[in-house]
Amino acid sequence: MMDFRHITPCGECCVGCKKKADGMCHGCRESDGHCEEWAGSGVCPTYACCKEHGVPFCGVCPEFPCDHLPMLKWRPDCVRELTELAKNYHLPR
Repeated sequence: MMDFRHITPCGECCVGCKKKADGMCHGCRESDGHCEEWAGSGVCPTYACCKEHGVPFCGVCPEFPCDHLPMLKWRPDCVRELTELAKNYHLPR
């Protein structure tokens, strides 16, 4: 079973991430959405949206897919990938 604690709101996996290992990224969850690469000096809009909806990542949001997805232009397969993640997601008990 996949460890969803390491899945970002946009569906990336932090395990094995070179940027995180090199200290270039502190992780969006660990920094409460302040991921400089994607959000500049503010909060990542995908992180903020997931937090507002109370979901760990987009694929399990009741409004998915939504109008916020165009922000994920760098991941053209994001809807398919997030749908697959959601199928495999199990809430920790």
